[in-house]
Amino acid sequence: RIFFAENSTEQLPVASISKLMTLVLALEALAREEVALSDIITASPYAASKRGTRIWLEAGEEFDLETMLFAIAVGSANDACVAVAEFLAGSEEKFVAVMNQRAQELGLSATKYYNSSGLPEENGEENLMSAQDVGVLARHALTVPKLMEFVSTYEYTMRPETTGIPVLWNANRLLRRYYGVDGLKTGFTTKAGYCLAATAKRDQLRLLAVTLGNKDEADRETDARALLDYGFRKYQSVELYGKDAVVGALHCAAGEPMRGDVVLKDDFYVTVERGKEVDLKTVVEIEPGLRPPLSQGTVVGTITAFYGDEQIGAGAIVTGTAVKKAKLSVLIFRLGRLLAQAVF
Repeated sequence: RIFFAENSTEQLPVASISKLMTLVLALEALAREEVALSDIITASPYAASKRGTRIWLEAGEEFDLETMLFAIAVGSANDACVAVAEFLAGSEEKFVAVMNQRAQELGLSATKYYNSSGLPEENGEENLMSAQDVGVLARHALTVPKLMEFVSTYEYTMRPETTGIPVLWNANRLLRRYYGVDGLKTGFTTKAGYCLAATAKRDQLRLLAVTLGNKDEADRETDARALLDYGFRKYQSVELYGKDAVVGALHCAAGEPMRGDVVLKDDFYVTVERGKEVDLKTVVEIEPGLRPPLSQGTVVGTITAFYGDEQIGAGAIVTGTAVKKAKLSVLIFRLGRLLAQAVF
């Protein structure tokens, strides 16, 4: 849900916020077990040639994937970014094609990537996104295993066993300056200005703030603070039901038991404006035609929360106990009882 937006669909250069997609793709590959954090990446001459923020890779120098990802997430290292892109796809060009394909899959309609890092191309082209697209990507990034471990890190030392150079510092200063901020990514080029996608969590409420095209770091931080302040001031996360709370009943004519409780799979929180939680309503929907056997914890439907006509949250509901297939003798008994009720 978007709580505040201004020019949010305008396509703009986003500089190193582009690296968020590079991190997403690398860690999605890790989750699929296509790569391992211990895999060794060898820097190509092309990767080592990248300028701007970097870790001063030399052609032939080797680091494991985990170290390279910290270099990207913390130091916004362009050379490390290209090295990871080449490692994952064989070339940066092929990796950029994957970036754009993944953008389409995520519904990022205003996004166009030209490279993996966000550096300006020689012809002046720069990676483009809208603030809304950045928000959607950031929201997805929150679900990618291990990603927050990287983007929440404030300081990281390269080559600790030798030179200890460089020491990388996260440009997202809100990690140390704003209560609850725990990650994502900054960016800067002359054309893009100062950009930031930041996320913060207080209690059970997580917010995302995106600001693009700021004139300087202070302006970027001010805008991000204002967005987060607005969200935390106006909205709250409310627990409607706890995990395993009974919210309905499952009737299964061929099951044993024939009637069983339907419960919440997880704690059910929704985000709502402060003071309006009393006006919420919930609707429980159980899938029709369910047949035994159903093991305990099987997802059988959804619970949805509404404020007026607006859907503000949904969660899975599951079987509270296992439902087995009823024996033939039990089914015959039930049928006889139904017939008797129909006659009398």
